[in-house]
Amino acid sequence: MFRAEIKSLSDINYIAARFIQAHPADRIFAFYGEMGAGKTTFIKAICEEMQVLDYVTSPTFALINEYRTENNRAIFHFDFYRIKNISEAFDFGYEDYFYSGDYCFIEWPELIEPLLPSITVKVTIREIENGRRIIESL
Repeated sequence: MFRAEIKSLSDINYIAARFIQAHPADRIFAFYGEMGAGKTTFIKAICEEMQVLDYVTSPTFALINEYRTENNRAIFHFDFYRIKNISEAFDFGYEDYFYSGDYCFIEWPELIEPLLPSITVKVTIREIENGRRIIESL
């Protein structure tokens, strides 16, 4: 379990580093939150802390982006916002990613929830007053 408040963007990398430390063995993370809550921004900070070499962006149109870390580990970043039905996840072979042992960061997991492995860490990001965010994982 992890809980933190991001008071400003200057806090985000510190919180991302703490988040990674809180989940040393976990690899699959489902990020829940309203549009604009900061899911992509937080995932970008996590990737920076994990020393990703690639430019991290939302895979809204591609559905999935693959990044590489300095030590050549793969990180898969999913955005299921635009899928029309769950069969689209089967079409690109979600199992190969989710069961690869590599990191998977999933935005809009509500749309494919029946496919999420039982070991998925559910992360909620919600905006509170003055643009601050609460990050919680279960």
